[in-house]
Amino acid sequence: MQKSPLEFNWRIAPIVNPDGLLATKPRRVNARGIDLNRNFPTPNWQKEAPSYWARVTRSDPRRYPGKAPISEPESRWVYETIEKYKPDVIISVHAPFGVLDFDGPTTPPDRFGRLIYNRVGVYPGSLGNYSGLHKDIPVVTIELPNATQMPPDAEVQRIWQDMQTWIRQNVATPLKTARNP
Repeated sequence: MQKSPLEFNWRIAPIVNPDGLLATKPRRVNARGIDLNRNFPTPNWQKEAPSYWARVTRSDPRRYPGKAPISEPESRWVYETIEKYKPDVIISVHAPFGVLDFDGPTTPPDRFGRLIYNRVGVYPGSLGNYSGLHKDIPVVTIELPNATQMPPDAEVQRIWQDMQTWIRQNVATPLKTARNP
């Protein structure tokens, strides 16, 4: 039996970084210059996040993780929402790489529509690292090809259908059965 989207409980945050999205020139950091996707409380954050930022990104201001995990109201809100609702899966929409990324305890999706799975990597303080690897909540990051233009309606429909199929096959049934014997 297939579940319709109405049979899932969805929590939607349309914009987690309004400061970055609505800036004159859109950017990945918030108004305080923090990359919210490097600001989650992963193990050893105090040591690893600043070190990674300095060593690997060469202190790129677009990747600055902040002075402490969940120091920002936006990342704190996401963290508190995850703690409160304990989701079975997190779907995060980004741009502009045009791929699917995945972190978590189950099989990653091969594709959603034209977006093909391509592991981007794991970073100290990222949502995928925090939720997918340390909380065992699968995190699928849909990286749209363009930050300012949605894909055509037919492509959005394919992404939506593929996503629901993947959730039913890899998340909803096994996890619901395990959690509710």
